[in-house]
Amino acid sequence: MGIITETFTYLLTNKLLFTALIIVIITIARRIVLSQVRGDEFFVTETQRKWMSRTKNGTFIFTLVILFILWRSEINEFALSVTAIAVAIVVASKEIILCFTGSIQRASSRSFRIGDWIEVGKICGEVIEHNMMATVIQEIDLHHGQYHYTGKTATLPNSMFFTYPVKNLNFMKRYVYHNFSIVVRDFVNLYPLLPTIITKIDHHSEDFIEVARRYNSIIEKHAGLDLPGSEPHIHISSSTTGEQIVHFMLFCPTERATHLEQEIRRDFMEEYERAFPATTA
Repeated sequence: MGIITETFTYLLTNKLLFTALIIVIITIARRIVLSQVRGDEFFVTETQRKWMSRTKNGTFIFTLVILFILWRSEINEFALSVTAIAVAIVVASKEIILCFTGSIQRASSRSFRIGDWIEVGKICGEVIEHNMMATVIQEIDLHHGQYHYTGKTATLPNSMFFTYPVKNLNFMKRYVYHNFSIVVRDFVNLYPLLPTIITKIDHHSEDFIEVARRYNSIIEKHAGLDLPGSEPHIHISSSTTGEQIVHFMLFCPTERATHLEQEIRRDFMEEYERAFPATTA
């Protein structure tokens, strides 16, 4: 018991050594816990990501508390000595303060959580980690209508939440309103083609349309809004150069959106060629 007391007293008199020892012990413990949470799986599940993020944030906060208690007297003396330059410190650490307050704003508003799809500015992706300073996302190519991971990881400082609106796109993980257009050069009557195209779209959608209707209804109840619905929508407009633009909107499974678009484009071109052979010759 005496040896333990002497060791503890020695460490308290050598705070730098004690601090390094605490950081090493906490780091080792954190790595052990993270390795146990991750296991031997190649892909990390959403639940594992949540626990990994909680472990990292928890150990970070625990380390700060322990070090604050250890260095409390020195911190008090330092705080008194820098009172005269407090304004300069605030200005210099403005971005850090914004990151901390951005984290508080995110937590209080519950705008997103790990596993959600979000859009901040022009960056879209799935949240894989967030802490007091930054949010890490796996980038998704939504702006080109592809809905697949780009392989890039983006680290967003939490201060961005005060500059850009945060859009939660979580419902798009399963089903999405997929929009695309087909440009027709010749000014011909395309409206007789639409019933046939609608029939072909219904044929392509018959294996998921019932699930799509239920999912669309759930989203409407959750959002409290009257959404466009799960049925396909087609409308025709004209460009400034006289070309006709056929706009399509589908409510379909996210992973099948690109494939369905290609099938519908093929169907439209086949029907257009059949209806206007002289135009396509």
